[in-house]
Amino acid sequence: MNSAYRLTLTEAARLIADRSLSPVELTTSLLDRIAAVDPKSGAYVTVTAEAALRAAREAEREIAAGRHRGPLHGVPVALKDLIDVAGVPTTASSRVRAGHVAVADAAVTERLRAAGAVLIGKTHTHEFAFGLITPQTRNAWSPEHVAGGSSGGSAAAVAAGTATFALGTDTGGSIRVPAALNHVVGLKPTYGLIPRHGVTSLAWSLDHVGPLTRTAGDAALVLQALAGHDPRDPASLDHPREDYTRNLGASVSGLRIGIPTAYYFDRVQPQVAAAVRAAVGALTALGATAVPVHVPMTEYVHAAQWGLMVPEAAAYHQDTLRAAPELYSEDVRTLLEAGEFVPATDYIRAQRTRTLMHQAWLSLFDGTDGADGIDAIAAPTVPATAARSGQPSFTWPDGSTEPVSDAYVRLSAPANLTGFPALSLPVGLDDQGLPIGMQLIGRPLSEPTLFQLAHAYETTGHHAPALAPL
Repeated sequence: MNSAYRLTLTEAARLIADRSLSPVELTTSLLDRIAAVDPKSGAYVTVTAEAALRAAREAEREIAAGRHRGPLHGVPVALKDLIDVAGVPTTASSRVRAGHVAVADAAVTERLRAAGAVLIGKTHTHEFAFGLITPQTRNAWSPEHVAGGSSGGSAAAVAAGTATFALGTDTGGSIRVPAALNHVVGLKPTYGLIPRHGVTSLAWSLDHVGPLTRTAGDAALVLQALAGHDPRDPASLDHPREDYTRNLGASVSGLRIGIPTAYYFDRVQPQVAAAVRAAVGALTALGATAVPVHVPMTEYVHAAQWGLMVPEAAAYHQDTLRAAPELYSEDVRTLLEAGEFVPATDYIRAQRTRTLMHQAWLSLFDGTDGADGIDAIAAPTVPATAARSGQPSFTWPDGSTEPVSDAYVRLSAPANLTGFPALSLPVGLDDQGLPIGMQLIGRPLSEPTLFQLAHAYETTGHHAPALAPL
């Protein structure tokens, strides 16, 4: 097996552009890697090997003819199995979708094809993304532990070197949670920045599509190809195209990083908190300023998140749930049925809470609350490293317990509620060798600043992209 599968997206793009690496060579390396390690990690539901090799050969011909399309040209990508690819099943990991084959590409699939990316397969999710553990997939760093979810297959594929990059979806943390647990970078962009047409919904007012990559620079390259208005998505932002790589390598001197004084460091494993604070220390050593901040309205996060997600999911599945409830797994069917009993007044209160939270967070970032503004919040992505498969809950130092699913969504849901961009990046391993992630949250459309901070941290030597030791 050649070792091209080890390359980051940025590295592979550079080698393909100067014709030191063939897209066919890279794709073949990844297919060989999938054959070797995916039986252990379980990231893929479908591998489109023949189509991928055809696309790689076409990319090679185009590049040889001087028609290089950009950094994604000839680079393999895996898509979460909620994202439509024409002629390929979109199973959503559910019996409800048995026999379903997508008739058209999702908007993001169209944009990946236009950029010349090579679609190599579809990755596992929890059923209809209504979960946070992706049960079919094992953690790339420890098969006895969960991969996180619901984009667990995409995160595990990138971590294991079976995809150069991948796409996932994030409704309450489903990109960032598995990114943190598998030692990769995961971006939930500003709400509406990447269109969702052709992507199976969990809760439309919270859903986002975003990349999982090995580095922050890789994520910037993917966002460059995917961002932009699409009238087929009612929430799509009509925002001008911009260069999301422009701040990579720029000094972080003068940037202000808010360190939450409550909520984000409550009920967090000590090693996780220490790793995040050390990462912030590395950034302040580069010239950034860390300032304590009170993040507003966090006491409403749990109620607002569930008050929106559960009834919206129930509405999406209403007809199928009534026609064939037995096709859903028991846990998902129970949640969907519960959604039909949420009063409309509760849903409206949750929407009102989300609006007020968005406004309060803008005041925090912009300094209109009486304090100096900030450029980003830094906090743990999740309060604990990967749980063991089947583990029901975490026990915290104060003796309290918390279900694993609630713990994992607790620190990621606020960015879904507010729509603010949030990026998870690896900041170390705990004493069991399990990955730890730090979350950087910015004001709307501040993705270049998040990439700037994350890239700066990566260049300090505290973190280097590393494949899982499969």
